Amino acid sequence: MTSTFAAALNLGLRRSLEDDPKVVLMGEDIGRLGGVFRVTDTLQKDFGDNRVIDTPLAESGIIGTAFGMALRGYRPVCEIQFDGFVYPAFDQIVSQVAKIHYRTSGNVLAPITIRIPFGGGIGSVEHHSESPEAYFAHTAGLRVVSPSTPADAYTMIRQAVSLDDPVVFLEPKRRYWDKAEVDFAALDRDPYPLDRARVCRPGSDATVVAYGGMVRTALTAAEIAAGEGRSLEIIDLRSLSPIDFDTIEESVLRTGRLIVTHEAPVFAGLGAEIAARIAERCFYQLEAPILRVGGFDIPYPPAKLERHHLPDPDRILDAVDRTLAA
Repeated sequence: MTSTFAAALNLGLRRSLEDDPKVVLMGEDIGRLGGVFRVTDTLQKDFGDNRVIDTPLAESGIIGTAFGMALRGYRPVCEIQFDGFVYPAFDQIVSQVAKIHYRTSGNVLAPITIRIPFGGGIGSVEHHSESPEAYFAHTAGLRVVSPSTPADAYTMIRQAVSLDDPVVFLEPKRRYWDKAEVDFAALDRDPYPLDRARVCRPGSDATVVAYGGMVRTALTAAEIAAGEGRSLEIIDLRSLSPIDFDTIEESVLRTGRLIVTHEAPVFAGLGAEIAARIAERCFYQLEAPILRVGGFDIPYPPAKLERHHLPDPDRILDAVDRTLAA
């Protein structure tokens, strides 16, 4: 059936609520309103306001309450309304949620899923288009994942909720309305592993690694490159912590070239870690320096300027030109 990214998330949350009575959704306006992006639409009506809970506008309170509930055996799924609103909860996430398992020698779990719409591309105002993934990927004890398609949105949210680890679940908000054919029954039978990257377009001339909202942009760049006789292999990272370096390495050993693209600023972003690891693993097979294409090192710009800030196919193809000329 055809599904939008948001509708696939909704169905995944619905199935999680059906599968486990300890799953509880929490967040600002997620109940009667169905969330700002309507991802939780109708869930409160169907499961009640004791399982789909409208919270006060207090992100630290949402995560703090979820942490306490997790200690009592629940599986809270928290929605942070926008990426830029997560910072009041940052201390709870990195100081408490991420560390409790280690601090208790594995005796206490924190099975919390923290849903965060992230990235730009929708013309929002200040604090509504951030890319905070590197903060969380740097924090030991957290899993960080980001789906890019409706199929992965459905599968990965169910997997995240069922894990005993805390998961930061990053949803590319400009992809909520993307549509695709999804066989939900097949996904239930044979889900793709949560921590594995996926080669979503084979190629031979260069490898392009992307995640979240940038995967579709990278695929568009690959289509344009194909018209120019160049073959790009596109890898959807999917899991940002841990990172599936093996899949990237296998690709780079074949292509000899690597480009990493993300919306977040290039400086100290995930692209830097990927570049360093692949340089260590594939040093003698690389035909050119590893290149990164990302946002600029500035606060996220006003809505009318964001198209100049976000990487587009032209900027990826410029990197392709440079790596193939090396």
